[in-house]
Amino acid sequence: MTNITLAIPEELHKKMKTFSEIRWSEIARKAIEQRINDLEAIEKIASKSKLTKKDAEEISKKIKRAATIKFNEYSS
Repeated sequence: MTNITLAIPEELHKKMKTFSEIRWSEIARKAIEQRINDLEAIEKIASKSKLTKKDAEEISKKIKRAATIKFNEYSS
């Protein structure tokens, strides 16, 4: 098995030490594995998509525009 080293903020390390019974390496390993599974699922879906990058950018612009309008309506 390969080892990795993580840099974490000192405050987080202090909090982790208060739960010494927790196997933090196992928590990190499971989080990494879950993230990889999520990314693989996204790639699988994307590989079957006929949506082009240009289409995705246009949809993104429309969503942002609509969100801005809604935000402005609620802010007024």
